[in-house]
Amino acid sequence: MIPLLILGLLLQNPGAHGYELLAFMEKRHYKYIVNFTKGSVYYNLQQLEEKGWIEQIQQKPSTGGREVRSYNITKAGRAEFEKLMVKYGTKSEYVNLQFYGALLFANEYDKNKLLELIQSQIDQTKTRIALLDEYLSNTQEVPGTTDYYRLMNENSRSHHLVNLEWFQQLKAKIEGSVLPKQDEPY
Repeated sequence: MIPLLILGLLLQNPGAHGYELLAFMEKRHYKYIVNFTKGSVYYNLQQLEEKGWIEQIQQKPSTGGREVRSYNITKAGRAEFEKLMVKYGTKSEYVNLQFYGALLFANEYDKNKLLELIQSQIDQTKTRIALLDEYLSNTQEVPGTTDYYRLMNENSRSHHLVNLEWFQQLKAKIEGSVLPKQDEPY
């Protein structure tokens, strides 16, 4: 899916270089959608260029004197972007939360250690909600347009709130206490 991200970002930001693309991906928290590293992004940039889907537009020296490669999407790249949109836009898969795999064997695991794992999930979920809240509070939809990324993040936040409540109820059940339905997210 990294090629889709790169092609889409270059459509939005013609002339961007690799570091700028990485910065966009980090700032927009794309890591919650796609697993990527600096190396995987640069590898995919090279592959997309070799396939003729992107092209270097200029070489400009950076402040450190290193060459900075800026890219534009080509006509063939735009066609590939269209194919990838269909490919990924029509997929619907189950969410693969690795914690669920570990939970399959919860009865074979020490109760206190299990509670620590659940608390870890609670803490991570709260962090994700806080990051989404920060993003959502710092962005506003432009009237007359649809900000699909904002809508996606609003949906993601809703899912995390449901997960947070479930983790908290699971922890309370294991501890032997009853957790009332929450009015506040956390």
